[in-house]
Amino acid sequence: MLYRVKALGSAGSIVSLEIDAGDLDAVRRQADSRGLRVLSATPRAQHSIAALVRRRFPLALFTQELLALLQAGIGIVESLDALSSKSEHPDDAAVMSGLLKAIHEGLPFSGALQRFPDAFPTLYITSVRASERTGDLPDALSRYLGYDAQATAIRRKVISASIYPAMLLGVGGLVTVFLLGYVVPRFSLVYKDMSHELPFMSRLLLSWGETVADHPLLVMLIPVAIVTALVMLFLRLRATDWFRERLWRLPSIGPRIRLYQLARCYRTIGMLLNGGIALPNAMEMAGGLLGNSLRGGLEQARRMVEEGRTFSDAAEAGGLVTPVATRMLRVGERSGRLGEMMERIAAFFEEEVARSIEWFTKLFEPLLMTFIGLIIGVIVVLLYMPIFDIAGTLQ
Repeated sequence: MLYRVKALGSAGSIVSLEIDAGDLDAVRRQADSRGLRVLSATPRAQHSIAALVRRRFPLALFTQELLALLQAGIGIVESLDALSSKSEHPDDAAVMSGLLKAIHEGLPFSGALQRFPDAFPTLYITSVRASERTGDLPDALSRYLGYDAQATAIRRKVISASIYPAMLLGVGGLVTVFLLGYVVPRFSLVYKDMSHELPFMSRLLLSWGETVADHPLLVMLIPVAIVTALVMLFLRLRATDWFRERLWRLPSIGPRIRLYQLARCYRTIGMLLNGGIALPNAMEMAGGLLGNSLRGGLEQARRMVEEGRTFSDAAEAGGLVTPVATRMLRVGERSGRLGEMMERIAAFFEEEVARSIEWFTKLFEPLLMTFIGLIIGVIVVLLYMPIFDIAGTLQ
């Protein structure tokens, strides 16, 4: 859940930010890790219409351009000034100007980023803060770009796999609405005065046509109201959580969602470990990426790690691994390359999710086409069935 937080900074200033956490205790822990003392924290709905239409800061493009300037030997202040001067959108220019102002006030780059939580996620800020200790900001930005590229790739696969089924549903729905809203009412007027007994299903369909012809406005408003109510319900956080919980319980879909979330979690922890973040802190920051059913397991694993247990044993106790992942984690722990091994596990999980998406698409698309064709075919056959019966009596 996303919390809107007001906190007291180290210099005595009041900071407003948003923190993604499971509960208020997790909010306080994240604030403490940033050197902030929470004054107030109120939950904020993540799926509002305003949040959907609000323009997002182009973080990947900003990071790529900043990395190129830094690698060319230009300082952070000059780089931000150059990026600010080329920003075409006023919101982006305002963020750049705010970063420059914060740096001129004496804040480090991570502290400046922290003033804009809507533009820069916690993971980004933490990576930059860790790089400030080692003086290797370009390396941290490169790691984040790699992380973002992998996360974007799996999202694009999901979106591209959804485009064709969505088009099928849209076109099939429009054809069905046209038949039920225009064609059927016209046929009902033709059959209205027939003395011939119509089949039962044809009578039901033509009764619908008569209702549409007699009350067109009411019939159009009902589906619009239903769709609007469903959209508003889905945009509410509780409705979305309910929907996610039901998805998790589906036999084939639930395990794939679990693998996808574990891939994000492992990639995040691996990137933070490679950036110099302690394992318990990295696990805490990755908790916001998991659903409710896995977040408790990660919290349990974090406590076990703080008690001195290995990550592989803690993750196994928290239900956050597969048999293959457990063996890979133990190899990473023995070799001292746990962060790198976590990123390999994340890539392994993402490949499995991608294969599942491809398999589902190949199976679902023909099934969906068959279903839509059956609906349209049944409507057409029911409309013409009385004509077939009349033709049969005339022979």
